[in-house]
Amino acid sequence: MGSEYTPAELPVKPPKAFQSADHESAGLTAPQGNWWSVFNDPAIDGLVMRVLKNNLDIRKAAAAVLEVRAQFRQAEAERWPSLNVEASAAKSRTYSVSTATGETAPNTINTYSLSLPATFELDLWGRLARAEDDLKAQLLAKEENRRVIAQTVVADAVSLYLRVVSLERQIEAVEESINGFQDNLELVMRRYNKGIISILDVRQARRALAQAQAGLPLLDQQLADSQQQLEVLAGSYPLTQPARTVDENYYKKLRPVPPGLPSDLLSKRPDIRKAEADLRSLHAQAGVAYANRFPKISLTAELGYGSEALRNLFKKQSKFWEIAAGIVQPVFDYGKLKASQRAAQARLAYGQIEYARTVLNAFAEVENSLMTRSKQLQRRQRFLLFLDEARATERTARQRYERGLVDYLTVLDAQQVRVQAELDLIDAEQTIYQNRVDLHRALGGSWEDVQNEPKGEHQAPLEINNSVG
Repeated sequence: MGSEYTPAELPVKPPKAFQSADHESAGLTAPQGNWWSVFNDPAIDGLVMRVLKNNLDIRKAAAAVLEVRAQFRQAEAERWPSLNVEASAAKSRTYSVSTATGETAPNTINTYSLSLPATFELDLWGRLARAEDDLKAQLLAKEENRRVIAQTVVADAVSLYLRVVSLERQIEAVEESINGFQDNLELVMRRYNKGIISILDVRQARRALAQAQAGLPLLDQQLADSQQQLEVLAGSYPLTQPARTVDENYYKKLRPVPPGLPSDLLSKRPDIRKAEADLRSLHAQAGVAYANRFPKISLTAELGYGSEALRNLFKKQSKFWEIAAGIVQPVFDYGKLKASQRAAQARLAYGQIEYARTVLNAFAEVENSLMTRSKQLQRRQRFLLFLDEARATERTARQRYERGLVDYLTVLDAQQVRVQAELDLIDAEQTIYQNRVDLHRALGGSWEDVQNEPKGEHQAPLEINNSVG
């Protein structure tokens, strides 16, 4: 009963390509593959494999899929006849009184039976079929939800790993600045011992060194905290390790985003597919509620043997059979079934709105990620220029200080600006890393362009491994 399911209308007409993408190009297909490979880091590849295998949230979602799969099998079985085997044996004794003699005589009776009862509901209105469609849609929704959780957990793990790398780069930069402030202090002390400068320069140099040293424990704490969160995501004990030395060309390993990403990439996004599966489920539930207002017709049959003697149980004369049909039709329920149908239709309307909102939010997330990427790339370029000028300024200030042309405060200011510029550049590159994770999450995965993959300087060719979606 009810109409057949048709895909819900989108709240807006999708454009051919995202507005914030560079420009249109052909050859791109739907999201697939291991998107985290764009970072060209074997450590990330190994981490993701650990997360997919051991993360508790993913395992919990997989168990939910198995539960709904079993319920779907149960709904399938409801549409087939059920056949049981019934066997019984009984022995009873009664006493009868003779009218002639008045004596009481025992009377023992044995009964044996073996039968095969069967029941079957005629699904004339499609109630059972709609119930099966409902659970099939729920199964799809649970499977897509598992993918949503897996995608979210993997994205969180990659984000945490990139934060660990950023913190390790910051720690390395701060340690180098501490060495620089220590060298400055030694220079100032030599000039002070010669009587060239006053004690104020020594105090300023010591203050700068102490300030740089004070920032290191906080970075170490943040690194350990991120490492612990990462291990928990991977289903491991939250261990920590010292900061590693990061390749200075780490940023250049990031593969570029191909131009002209088409908007139909979102068709493979798992939360959108889950929303549509939920919509299918609600549509089927509305059909079940409609069919419940019509008669239910069931057929029953029984075939078996019955006898008072076990030796005669399977003889022809002991055979019996019975066939019956029954119908149940609600006559008066004070509008209960009609109200149930209206409630199901209201839930369907709610699901259509929820689906439209999910799609619209997905477009917004992609557009925002692409726009953010463009602005952050501009920001990084300006930080590179700023860092070059800061380094040149520091060199000039130090040279002029050694010749006695400027005071130490000028050197100190130039050095602190240069250190902050290095940290700002690290932060900008970390933002670009995180934006790439957000973009892949918004697109529901990765992209593939076999023919025209754009390659930038220091970029390796794109290789897609489809083993994990």
